[in-house]
Amino acid sequence: MTTIEETNAREIRRSATGVPASAPMPAVGRALLATVGGTPLVELTELGGLPAGTRLFAKLETRNPTGSVKDRPVASMLAAAVRDGHVGPGSGRRLLDSSSGNAGIAYAALGPLFGVDVTLVVPGNASRERLERIRAHGAELILTDPLEGYDAARALACSLATDDPERYWYCNQYANDANWRAHHDGTAGELLEQLAELGLGAPDLFVSGVGTGGTLTGVGRRLKAESPNARVGAVVPDLFPGIEGLKPLGAPGDRAPELFDASLVDHRVDVRLEEALPVCSELARSGLFVGPSSGANVYTARRLAHELGAPPIVATLLCDLGERYLSTGMWS
Repeated sequence: MTTIEETNAREIRRSATGVPASAPMPAVGRALLATVGGTPLVELTELGGLPAGTRLFAKLETRNPTGSVKDRPVASMLAAAVRDGHVGPGSGRRLLDSSSGNAGIAYAALGPLFGVDVTLVVPGNASRERLERIRAHGAELILTDPLEGYDAARALACSLATDDPERYWYCNQYANDANWRAHHDGTAGELLEQLAELGLGAPDLFVSGVGTGGTLTGVGRRLKAESPNARVGAVVPDLFPGIEGLKPLGAPGDRAPELFDASLVDHRVDVRLEEALPVCSELARSGLFVGPSSGANVYTARRLAHELGAPPIVATLLCDLGERYLSTGMWS
């Protein structure tokens, strides 16, 4: 018997990915896309250092099919691109985008389900596990100078698409509305529903890092529409060594993502990698093996909880799997 909750979860996932039931797709592909979203909400009850009465919740985005939150916007952007005829069977064009790694994995794994060939421009300092995973799915991979960061990869992707529009269609996750809408309709909708099942309203505080800005913008807009008093905290990594997947907003020469809505941000917290990694270890001892951006999110959530006064309800995301960083030495 299908429960109302199961039906609702499927509808949330379908709206989040934008894949209509009539879209032509192999059964295995449709089954895989059905697992995008609908991630568990866990309360971090074992985490120390929280003010008395604070409840800290995290969406376990590692449960998405390729192991990261990026499956949500990538599935949505792929569906929109195929629907609008930019790429897909018969188009003659490859989907092109830049990525720090996780979105690249999602493009590489999910693109073929839509009949889309994928080319990715990735900074050369992306972890070995990410690069090998992208290659395993058969995507074309172009590496840029690791010292030039994410913006150099973006610039090269844009240049390639401009120079050869017959070969490439530039998806541009940094300016693609399907990105933030996947989080507005999917991530935030799930969060509100899951908190309601616990007898709770919208969180007092939502914390997110900014890579493309899609998560913070989409979830932030939805939460503030539901609860005008809800606050949003942005995680800002240091410029070097930085935190993979997050942008050092405001750093000299940094290019802010076009879809990032800075007006939503109530708190900005600077986080160094050496502050995020101990939190990753703390989470690992609770059974949650996640990457450094997740550690930065939880570090920031815990820090801001002390500044909010009354015991708050705080929500954030655990973004990706810790296995993607084994070669970086962060666990040793």
